Amino acid sequence: MDVLQAECVSRHDAIVGESPVWSPAEQTLYWVDITGGQIHRFHPATSTTDTFDLGEPVTALALRTQGGLVLSLRKEFAFYDLKSRQLTRLGNPEENLPDNRFNDAKCDRQGRFWAGTMGDKHWDQPCGGLYRFDPDRTITKHQSDVICANGMGWSPDNRTMYFTESFRYAIYAYDFDAASGAISNRRTLAEVDRTTGAFPDGLTVDAEGHVWSVHNAVGRVVRYTPDGRLERTVELPVPRPCGCSFGGEGLDTLYITTARETLTPAQLEQFPLSGSLFAAKPGVRGLPEAQFAG
Repeated sequence: MDVLQAECVSRHDAIVGESPVWSPAEQTLYWVDITGGQIHRFHPATSTTDTFDLGEPVTALALRTQGGLVLSLRKEFAFYDLKSRQLTRLGNPEENLPDNRFNDAKCDRQGRFWAGTMGDKHWDQPCGGLYRFDPDRTITKHQSDVICANGMGWSPDNRTMYFTESFRYAIYAYDFDAASGAISNRRTLAEVDRTTGAFPDGLTVDAEGHVWSVHNAVGRVVRYTPDGRLERTVELPVPRPCGCSFGGEGLDTLYITTARETLTPAQLEQFPLSGSLFAAKPGVRGLPEAQFAG
């Protein structure tokens, strides 16, 4: 099995770096610091970063076809205008669950924004859900009893959706109906041995249909074949990678966000790059991230 190394491309002290999304039009990478309440826009050509302070948790983002971003905040969906920095709050699907929050989210190729929830304090409780936010602002619940919703993605043929539940220590596959947005036939793609200390976090799918999954707490990103075999590993010099996505002009760079959350002062001294943005060249290309159609 190939083992590759990721390098720091932009130093940050993000508390929880998540949701990397490449903009082909801008040749920039967007990502969020959930707890820090910030959206970052990294320019690889100049190694500079623009930062947008929201002043509240922002858990994930996607680009909009109409410009700007669609977001999942702590409890709400929202639109964000990058020029005016105006935040427009939309629906809250879990008003009756005040201790839950959104976590990861991603757009499907039909322009619908999928987002999952988790217990804000009790991460290992089956209190979360998986929701679909449509361009007409309709919200549909697709899965209940989720234990820490996390990374998701779609196969190149658009027939399979992948969804991570971090503290079931598993990535699940569903049959995906692209026209209706329905999912069915849930099954396990891969499981993480919890005795290793790792848990699965963010996820992306490459152009060959392989699934890249972040293994948080142990500093690695792994590549699974479509039948769930471990095929390749990217190692990081920090223990808490969170999200991954392909970017670059040829979509051949794997970008990885990381976190400082839960690390002790001694661990932060040992791993000073925690919270930074990393990248690796894994020898394969990714798929373009879809944009929200509303």
